Amino acid sequence: MKKERKEKRRIFDEKNWNEIKTKDSWQIFKIMSEFVEGFETMGKIGPCVSIFGSARTTEKNPYYSLAEKIAYELTQNGYGVITGGGPGIMEAANKGAQRGEGKSVGLNIVLPFEQSSNPYIDNDKLINFDYFFVRKVMFVKYAQGFIVLPGGVGTLDELFEAITLIQTKKIGKFPIVLVGKSFWRGLIDWIKETMLAKEKNISPEDLDLFSVVDTSEEALEVINNFYNKYGLKPNF
Repeated sequence: MKKERKEKRRIFDEKNWNEIKTKDSWQIFKIMSEFVEGFETMGKIGPCVSIFGSARTTEKNPYYSLAEKIAYELTQNGYGVITGGGPGIMEAANKGAQRGEGKSVGLNIVLPFEQSSNPYIDNDKLINFDYFFVRKVMFVKYAQGFIVLPGGVGTLDELFEAITLIQTKKIGKFPIVLVGKSFWRGLIDWIKETMLAKEKNISPEDLDLFSVVDTSEEALEVINNFYNKYGLKPNF
Protein backbone atom coordinates (compact mmCIF):
# COMPACT_ATOMS: atom_id res chain seq x y z
CA MET A 1 0.00 0.00 0.00
CA LYS A 2 2.78 2.38 0.94
CA LYS A 3 4.66 1.56 -2.26
CA GLU A 4 1.50 2.16 -4.31
CA ARG A 5 0.94 5.60 -2.71
CA LYS A 6 4.54 6.50 -3.42
CA GLU A 7 4.18 5.54 -7.08
CA LYS A 8 0.97 7.57 -7.43
CA ARG A 9 2.67 10.58 -5.84
CA ARG A 10 5.60 10.23 -8.26
CA ILE A 11 3.26 10.14 -11.27
CA PHE A 12 1.28 13.09 -9.90
CA ASP A 13 4.47 15.11 -9.33
CA GLU A 14 5.75 14.37 -12.83
CA LYS A 15 2.41 15.43 -14.34
CA ASN A 16 2.38 18.71 -12.38
CA TRP A 17 5.98 19.39 -13.28
CA ASN A 18 5.28 18.84 -16.99
CA GLU A 19 2.32 21.24 -16.79
CA ILE A 20 4.53 23.84 -15.12
CA LYS A 21 7.17 23.46 -17.84
CA THR A 22 4.51 23.89 -20.54
CA LYS A 23 3.21 27.08 -18.91
CA ASP A 24 6.77 28.40 -18.61
CA SER A 25 7.31 27.84 -22.33
CA TRP A 26 4.16 29.77 -23.27
CA GLN A 27 5.11 32.54 -20.85
CA ILE A 28 8.05 33.34 -23.14
CA PHE A 29 5.61 34.71 -25.73
CA LYS A 30 4.03 37.07 -23.22
CA ILE A 31 7.49 38.32 -22.22
CA MET A 32 8.44 38.73 -25.89
CA SER A 33 5.28 40.71 -26.59
CA GLU A 34 6.13 43.16 -23.80
CA PHE A 35 9.65 43.63 -25.18
CA VAL A 36 8.32 44.15 -28.72
CA GLU A 37 5.71 46.72 -27.65
CA GLY A 38 8.25 48.51 -25.47
CA PHE A 39 10.96 48.66 -28.15
CA GLU A 40 8.55 49.77 -30.88
CA THR A 41 7.00 52.50 -28.75
CA MET A 42 10.11 53.78 -27.02
CA GLY A 43 12.28 53.71 -30.13
CA LYS A 44 10.19 56.52 -31.66
CA ILE A 45 10.22 58.87 -28.68
CA GLY A 46 13.69 60.45 -28.80
CA PRO A 47 15.98 61.71 -26.01
CA CYS A 48 14.44 61.28 -22.56
CA VAL A 49 15.40 61.32 -18.89
CA SER A 50 13.92 58.80 -16.45
CA ILE A 51 12.70 60.28 -13.17
CA PHE A 52 12.24 57.97 -10.17
CA GLY A 53 10.84 58.42 -6.67
CA SER A 54 8.22 57.29 -4.23
CA ALA A 55 4.64 56.58 -5.28
CA ARG A 56 3.64 57.67 -1.76
CA THR A 57 4.85 61.27 -2.03
CA THR A 58 1.92 63.69 -1.71
CA GLU A 59 1.41 67.03 -3.44
CA LYS A 60 2.20 68.80 -0.14
CA ASN A 61 5.68 67.28 -0.03
CA PRO A 62 8.44 69.64 -1.29
CA TYR A 63 9.90 66.80 -3.36
CA TYR A 64 6.66 66.61 -5.37
CA SER A 65 7.06 70.23 -6.44
CA LEU A 66 10.76 69.69 -7.08
CA ALA A 67 10.09 66.68 -9.33
CA GLU A 68 7.55 68.69 -11.30
CA LYS A 69 10.02 71.56 -11.71
CA ILE A 70 12.85 69.27 -12.80
CA ALA A 71 10.63 67.61 -15.41
CA TYR A 72 9.42 70.96 -16.73
CA GLU A 73 12.98 72.26 -17.09
CA LEU A 74 14.07 69.06 -18.83
CA THR A 75 11.40 69.60 -21.49
CA GLN A 76 12.63 73.16 -21.99
CA ASN A 77 16.05 71.69 -22.76
CA GLY A 78 14.77 69.26 -25.35
CA TYR A 79 14.32 66.11 -23.26
CA GLY A 80 11.22 64.00 -22.80
CA VAL A 81 10.43 62.52 -19.40
CA ILE A 82 9.99 58.84 -18.56
CA THR A 83 8.44 57.71 -15.27
CA GLY A 84 6.96 54.54 -13.81
CA GLY A 85 3.55 55.97 -14.66
CA GLY A 86 2.11 55.90 -11.15
CA PRO A 87 1.28 58.47 -8.44
CA GLY A 88 3.59 60.50 -6.21
CA ILE A 89 6.92 61.57 -7.69
CA MET A 90 6.03 59.85 -10.96
CA GLU A 91 2.83 61.86 -11.27
CA ALA A 92 4.69 65.09 -10.47
CA ALA A 93 7.28 64.41 -13.17
CA ASN A 94 4.68 63.61 -15.82
CA LYS A 95 2.77 66.71 -14.76
CA GLY A 96 5.85 68.88 -15.23
CA ALA A 97 6.57 67.33 -18.61
CA GLN A 98 3.02 67.94 -19.76
CA ARG A 99 3.14 71.55 -18.52
CA GLY A 100 6.34 72.04 -20.49
CA GLU A 101 4.64 70.57 -23.58
CA GLY A 102 7.31 67.88 -23.77
CA LYS A 103 7.02 64.15 -24.20
CA SER A 104 5.50 62.52 -21.12
CA VAL A 105 6.04 58.77 -20.97
CA GLY A 106 4.64 56.32 -18.42
CA LEU A 107 5.90 52.75 -18.01
CA ASN A 108 3.21 51.46 -15.71
CA ILE A 109 3.45 48.17 -13.83
CA VAL A 110 0.33 46.08 -13.22
CA LEU A 111 0.14 45.25 -9.50
CA PRO A 112 -2.60 43.67 -7.36
CA PHE A 113 -2.70 46.54 -4.84
CA GLU A 114 -1.37 49.47 -6.87
CA GLN A 115 -0.83 51.27 -9.23
CA SER A 116 -3.12 52.99 -11.69
CA SER A 117 -1.49 55.29 -14.19
CA ASN A 118 -1.53 59.03 -13.54
CA PRO A 119 -3.48 61.40 -15.87
CA TYR A 120 -0.44 63.38 -17.10
CA ILE A 121 0.96 60.76 -19.48
CA ASP A 122 0.62 61.23 -23.24
CA ASN A 123 -2.06 58.87 -24.55
CA ASP A 124 0.28 57.24 -27.05
CA LYS A 125 3.14 56.92 -24.55
CA LEU A 126 1.58 54.80 -21.81
CA ILE A 127 2.76 51.19 -21.72
CA ASN A 128 1.51 48.67 -19.17
CA PHE A 129 3.85 45.88 -18.04
CA ASP A 130 3.33 42.67 -16.10
CA TYR A 131 7.05 42.04 -15.70
CA PHE A 132 9.31 44.32 -13.69
CA PHE A 133 12.44 43.15 -15.49
CA VAL A 134 11.05 44.06 -18.95
CA ARG A 135 9.99 47.46 -17.67
CA LYS A 136 13.45 48.12 -16.21
CA VAL A 137 15.06 47.38 -19.57
CA MET A 138 12.96 50.17 -21.10
CA PHE A 139 13.99 52.61 -18.38
CA VAL A 140 17.67 51.95 -19.00
CA LYS A 141 17.78 51.47 -22.78
CA TYR A 142 15.95 54.64 -23.74
CA ALA A 143 16.95 57.09 -20.99
CA GLN A 144 19.75 59.60 -21.44
CA GLY A 145 19.93 59.99 -17.69
CA PHE A 146 18.39 58.96 -14.36
CA ILE A 147 17.14 61.54 -11.88
CA VAL A 148 16.34 59.84 -8.59
CA LEU A 149 14.32 61.56 -5.89
CA PRO A 150 13.53 60.11 -2.44
CA GLY A 151 11.75 56.79 -2.70
CA GLY A 152 11.48 53.29 -1.36
CA VAL A 153 12.65 49.81 -2.29
CA GLY A 154 11.60 50.09 -5.94
CA THR A 155 13.49 53.36 -6.36
CA LEU A 156 16.64 51.82 -4.86
CA ASP A 157 16.25 48.77 -7.09
CA GLU A 158 16.18 50.92 -10.23
CA LEU A 159 19.06 53.06 -9.01
CA PHE A 160 21.42 50.20 -8.16
CA GLU A 161 20.60 48.23 -11.29
CA ALA A 162 21.70 51.21 -13.40
CA ILE A 163 24.89 51.67 -11.36
CA THR A 164 25.67 47.95 -11.65
CA LEU A 165 25.19 47.93 -15.43
CA ILE A 166 27.46 50.94 -15.87
CA GLN A 167 30.05 49.64 -13.38
CA THR A 168 30.28 46.30 -15.19
CA LYS A 169 30.32 48.04 -18.59
CA LYS A 170 27.21 46.19 -19.75
CA ILE A 171 25.89 49.58 -20.90
CA GLY A 172 27.49 52.91 -21.71
CA LYS A 173 27.87 55.46 -18.96
CA PHE A 174 25.09 58.00 -18.54
CA PRO A 175 24.41 60.57 -15.80
CA ILE A 176 22.74 59.39 -12.59
CA VAL A 177 21.60 62.23 -10.34
CA LEU A 178 20.36 61.75 -6.77
CA VAL A 179 18.21 64.68 -5.66
CA GLY A 180 17.98 65.56 -1.96
CA LYS A 181 21.30 65.52 -0.12
CA SER A 182 19.69 65.16 3.31
CA PHE A 183 17.73 62.09 2.17
CA TRP A 184 20.67 60.34 0.51
CA ARG A 185 23.38 61.31 3.03
CA GLY A 186 23.05 58.22 5.23
CA LEU A 187 23.25 55.85 2.27
CA ILE A 188 26.20 57.68 0.72
CA ASP A 189 28.07 57.72 4.04
CA TRP A 190 27.52 53.96 4.42
CA ILE A 191 28.76 53.32 0.88
CA LYS A 192 31.90 55.37 1.53
CA GLU A 193 32.66 54.20 5.07
CA THR A 194 31.58 50.55 4.93
CA MET A 195 31.50 49.33 1.33
CA LEU A 196 34.56 51.31 0.23
CA ALA A 197 36.85 52.07 3.18
CA LYS A 198 36.14 49.16 5.53
CA GLU A 199 35.15 46.21 3.33
CA LYS A 200 36.69 47.37 0.03
CA ASN A 201 33.72 45.95 -1.88
CA ILE A 202 33.82 48.76 -4.43
CA SER A 203 36.48 50.95 -6.02
CA PRO A 204 36.89 54.71 -5.35
CA GLU A 205 35.97 55.49 -8.97
CA ASP A 206 32.57 53.84 -8.48
CA LEU A 207 31.58 56.93 -6.50
CA ASP A 208 31.93 58.92 -9.73
CA LEU A 209 29.04 56.99 -11.29
CA PHE A 210 26.49 59.27 -9.64
CA SER A 211 26.07 62.88 -8.49
CA VAL A 212 24.14 64.22 -5.49
CA VAL A 213 22.36 67.58 -5.78
CA ASP A 214 19.65 69.63 -4.12
CA THR A 215 18.13 71.80 -6.85
CA SER A 216 16.57 71.42 -10.26
CA GLU A 217 19.25 73.70 -11.72
CA GLU A 218 22.01 71.43 -10.41
CA ALA A 219 20.26 68.32 -11.71
CA LEU A 220 19.86 69.80 -15.18
CA GLU A 221 23.47 71.01 -15.17
CA VAL A 222 24.75 67.46 -14.60
CA ILE A 223 22.67 66.16 -17.54
CA ASN A 224 23.63 68.98 -19.90
CA ASN A 225 27.33 68.92 -19.00
CA PHE A 226 27.48 65.21 -19.77
CA TYR A 227 25.88 65.62 -23.20
CA ASN A 228 28.08 68.52 -24.12
CA LYS A 229 30.76 65.82 -24.36
CA TYR A 230 28.82 62.80 -25.62
CA GLY A 231 26.17 62.10 -28.26
CA LEU A 232 22.61 61.10 -27.53
CA LYS A 233 21.78 57.47 -28.33
CA PRO A 234 20.18 54.36 -26.74
CA ASN A 235 22.42 52.91 -24.02
CA PHE A 236 22.72 49.43 -25.58
